[in-house]
Amino acid sequence: MGQNSVRGEGTRGRVPRARELGWDDDLYGAGEATGAESAAPGEAAAPASTRASRRRGGNGGGTGAGGRAAARQRAKKNGKRKVLRWTAITLSVLILGTAGAGYAYYQHLNGNIRSDGRAGGESGVKKAAPNALGDTPLNILLIGSDDRKDPRNVALGGGKKDRYRPPLADVQMLLHISADRENASIISIPRDTVVRIPECKGKDGKTYPETTNRPINESLQRGGAGCTLTTWEKLTGVYIDHWMMIEFAGVVSMADEVGGVPVCVKTGVYDKSTPAAPGGSHLKLPKGTHEIKGEQALQWLRTRHAWGSDQGRAQAQHMYMNGLMKKLQDQNAWTDTPRLMGLAETATKAFKVSDEISTVAKLFDLSMQLKNVKLDRLTTATVPTDAYPGNPDAWLQPRQAAAEKMWAMLRDDVAMDKNGNPADAKPKPSAPAKPRAVAEAPGSFAVTVVNGTAGDGAPAQEGRAGALAEQLQGKGFTRAEHSREAQPRKDTVVFYPKDAGDQGKANAQSVATALGLPATAVRADAKVTDLTLIVGADWREGSTYKKPTVAAGDLPEGANDKTDCMTVNPKIYEWDGKS
Repeated sequence: MGQNSVRGEGTRGRVPRARELGWDDDLYGAGEATGAESAAPGEAAAPASTRASRRRGGNGGGTGAGGRAAARQRAKKNGKRKVLRWTAITLSVLILGTAGAGYAYYQHLNGNIRSDGRAGGESGVKKAAPNALGDTPLNILLIGSDDRKDPRNVALGGGKKDRYRPPLADVQMLLHISADRENASIISIPRDTVVRIPECKGKDGKTYPETTNRPINESLQRGGAGCTLTTWEKLTGVYIDHWMMIEFAGVVSMADEVGGVPVCVKTGVYDKSTPAAPGGSHLKLPKGTHEIKGEQALQWLRTRHAWGSDQGRAQAQHMYMNGLMKKLQDQNAWTDTPRLMGLAETATKAFKVSDEISTVAKLFDLSMQLKNVKLDRLTTATVPTDAYPGNPDAWLQPRQAAAEKMWAMLRDDVAMDKNGNPADAKPKPSAPAKPRAVAEAPGSFAVTVVNGTAGDGAPAQEGRAGALAEQLQGKGFTRAEHSREAQPRKDTVVFYPKDAGDQGKANAQSVATALGLPATAVRADAKVTDLTLIVGADWREGSTYKKPTVAAGDLPEGANDKTDCMTVNPKIYEWDGKS
């Protein structure tokens, strides 16, 4: 290939001068290193012939006394420059060496991370539409596993007989961070709550069939953390971006790393074994506020009997999470490098995460989403429950209306606190629609209507799909037909084939407009072959869709469980601090 005739093209790019990088060219002799000579500001560098003349004697050069003196000065100056250049080179090598060590450490941290697939099955839930600024909420499922395969976990809780039992997801919390990153909420479901666990596929390739009468903590046994995530999506209708799972030993190491987490009890507590409730966490704390870490932190998180119920345990866990957030913010954990390094080392060993966040860089970016959330904008809540009729002494079921209200707040990104600006209390508007094709005539394309009204766990509203199909036919969509197959889901949506592009979207929006559905109900889906309306549990009756509205901070009764100090209940677990 011939040399490019245009000067500079086809050659190595220009190297920035040291002065541009905040260095001093004269100090480091950069001009000599490149064969150039410095020019005064605004002047061009001297031509090579002029520089050669100067070296032969021009302007103080030559062999005379003045020339020799100038030569000695230049030699002395050049010697200093060479020393400084070598110093700079040595410093650069050291910097590069440090960078190499940093890269090696980064790779070491990446090597600590264990991961698995994000989802264990199909939920049908799609990611929320972005707001006007293009931002979406972030949802992370936090799972506490009682896995005892590791000897350290056996030593910290439970008997050896459970070592080979598949683990249970005894702690489950959904961390929701708003699209504007101004508020966050942590929602818990008690571990013995009976829900619909969908069909899931495990890492071993085994398929676990759907079940409707088992507690949610068993979801971990039916395909791993991904199945727990899919179960939550089916239950809530909320798209969950990632999961993070921790075991007993990981809880201990994280509590130690932050130097303890503040918790409070109104009276002394001793979660001991009793004839009526054998076992217990053996937590022992005197009255007041304490910084707990190590095994004591694990005992706090596992205590149930002394708090009276699983809901009490969730409340204590939320107190711990609030204390942990405060501790991290007080320690400037996101900006203090040594603090961050220690946390990174411990956390990458303590947590197992979903595949798409299985690098240090992605986990760091994820943690940065929380750093600006103020503690008065962090809400903790537990889904209200009632006794499950099939096993009222041991199992629970969600209190339907209360649970659905909480899920709606999550889906619509409505703040669960009342501490924001009035504008924050309203759901953020959807992003403006991109230019699209014009919808075709209503009778020119097929519409399949599906009954999904059983999506909230209540029985399906019979004949709902047929009724909506007839309504569409009356509006000119003469090819609308109802399906005999049900697809339960929380919210009403209009899916169009992904490969139909703008035309499919325009047709779907015309259906949504005819029924009064919002633009956010229209979504592309690679699995549908025709435009498909799924009538969700949020539209069980009526001919025009009316989206339920929820106000910021309007949590159902009994959901908000934030407390300054835990109450010991029943009193048999109170401790006088002596015995």
